[in-house]
Amino acid sequence: MTSHPAPGPDFNVMIVGQGGRLQYEALLFCLSLRSFSPDFTGRLFVAEPQPGPLWPDDPRMRGDDTADLLAELGAEIPPFDNHHFGHSYPYGNKIEALAALPAGEPFVFFDTDTLITGDLASVPFDFARPSASLRREGTWPKPELYGPGYGAIWKSLYDRFGLDYRSSLDLSQPDEFWKRYLYFNAGFFYYKCPQIFGQRFLDYALAIRDTPPDELICQEMDPWLDQVALPLVIHSLGGGRDALPQGYLDGAVSCHYRMLPLLYAREGDHVVDALHRISAHNRVKKVLKEYEPIKRMVYQGRGMKVRALFDQNDLPRREQAIRNTIKRNGFWMR
Repeated sequence: MTSHPAPGPDFNVMIVGQGGRLQYEALLFCLSLRSFSPDFTGRLFVAEPQPGPLWPDDPRMRGDDTADLLAELGAEIPPFDNHHFGHSYPYGNKIEALAALPAGEPFVFFDTDTLITGDLASVPFDFARPSASLRREGTWPKPELYGPGYGAIWKSLYDRFGLDYRSSLDLSQPDEFWKRYLYFNAGFFYYKCPQIFGQRFLDYALAIRDTPPDELICQEMDPWLDQVALPLVIHSLGGGRDALPQGYLDGAVSCHYRMLPLLYAREGDHVVDALHRISAHNRVKKVLKEYEPIKRMVYQGRGMKVRALFDQNDLPRREQAIRNTIKRNGFWMR
């Protein structure tokens, strides 16, 4: 008989809702959560950035239709202000939005371009040991020919924050291979308190942005800043790459699809089926059709044309090759 992990404590879920693409992705996320995880009993937050000096335009969700549907789905929409990032680095929303969540309550953050496809309540989170998505490529750093290498770059960051570098390494991976070094995709992360996690994430990200170690002098930080700071935050709070059993998130329970053409190109049939199921209701359809990529990909069949270009069991190794094939066939949208 298969044993199942005992259910953990109630926890909150947060995504970011912003005018344009993200508000429609937020609606898809909330629809998928309610459809495929009916046992989830925590609070659902769609945090919304507010107008301010760091935004040239109003970043709030537009129109009432999306907000009305989100409210019907039980989502709370807490406002938050951008004091440090905003338009110049919108990925910073996931850092600053954590301040809008209740202190001392476990949380899971998801990027808005995610679908829940299974029972989120079944995921055996240990909220005392944070972790994040391991579905990533070696996007950062890009060592220069004459150095410094991966090790020197990452060690300079651990030293900068007084962290133990060696215990972060995966010694089963070879020296100077990117997987040896703690590196996550920031598509999801979790911890026992959003205020503690968020403040440390903010402190580390600002320090890396404003006063980076010399070893980072030739490294691009946009858009990678959040993913550079994230492993340092997780390591400093006692988490790591092995804190969450594999197969749940980025697996049976969630899918970080990133863009609809990529979803159709590479995700499993259960993800495509989930997307079509949650978007089928006429009232939902009316709102989602306002966003051109959803209208064309989901409702006009372009997504299935993208899917037919690929063998999902034998995909190109690099994401860029998938993107190039879609673009060459005139199906790319974002």
